[in-house]
Amino acid sequence: MIVVIKDDATEAQIDGFIRNLEDRGVFAKAIKGESKTVFGLVGDVSSLSPEGLARNEFIDKVMKVSEPYKLSSRSFHPDDTVIDLPGGKKIGGGNFAVMAGPCSVESEEQILSIATDVKRSGATMLRGGAFKPRSSPYSFQGLGLDGLDLLKIARQKTGLGIVTEIMSTDYIDVFEKEVDVIQVGARNMQNFTLLKEVGRLGKPVLLKRGPSSTIEELLMAADYVLVGGKAQVILCERGIRTFETATRNTLDLSAVPVLKKRTHLPVVVDPSHGTGYWNLVYPMALAATAAGADGLIIEVHNQPAQALCDGQQSITPQLFDDLMKSLGKIREAISTIEYTL
Repeated sequence: MIVVIKDDATEAQIDGFIRNLEDRGVFAKAIKGESKTVFGLVGDVSSLSPEGLARNEFIDKVMKVSEPYKLSSRSFHPDDTVIDLPGGKKIGGGNFAVMAGPCSVESEEQILSIATDVKRSGATMLRGGAFKPRSSPYSFQGLGLDGLDLLKIARQKTGLGIVTEIMSTDYIDVFEKEVDVIQVGARNMQNFTLLKEVGRLGKPVLLKRGPSSTIEELLMAADYVLVGGKAQVILCERGIRTFETATRNTLDLSAVPVLKKRTHLPVVVDPSHGTGYWNLVYPMALAATAAGADGLIIEVHNQPAQALCDGQQSITPQLFDDLMKSLGKIREAISTIEYTL
């Protein structure tokens, strides 16, 4: 439910209303508005009726929200969420961000070389895997905490914030202190215990869509992170599982405008995992940008043929530089087009 408060309501009336709701297991989350005081009610609202709530003299109106997801819905938060990133950068609300780097951190020399190159080309953040979820138990699993230390060295030397994936709650305290944007991978999109834990940290969370998940399920997962009241979420389309075998996954670019209509959260696209082939990353990155994405996450490796993980979908620093120049042209062209979802 959404509750709109009258302009002449007193703080005492509002505070009393919120306390009464909390006693009934319902929490009132303030929704930003230019002129009105608005609250979204989160929790078990089955015992509340719009008519009963409207009997309060300080309430202007009460509206039901039909979507099962609440905090991520535009009904709760009509304006785009803008998330602050390291270095004074932002994502969402017209702010575009590109996260680039290797699938997996392999050595100090490797991560420093790639970080330097992608920064020179205009990347917003450095991505890199320290803990790697792999389909095969015999594949390279990442360097773990040592890999995270190498990412920190790259951040110190380049100034790029780091985004890396958390696998479980085992190192959540380390991620809280050391990581700028915490990535929850596709395999963990419905690991609700993990989602709730990262949600309490107050960090930006990059939430990837599961390979067999609907858009509604993705937004429900985002609510698990948001319900803690501290974190902000960036949604990521990274391809879904279909019958098609020509690509690693089927990159669902239609998800971008659908999400932009349904949610206020920033939406990024991962064309690397979405296609699985380096030569498809460039065109699909341009297409994702044209579709209205707020950013991209792209795998870049200085020696893709020798990469320990996903070399076949990694582009070289030179191709990334070419891509960044083309992205600027695409975004400039898009700015001249008037289109409302």
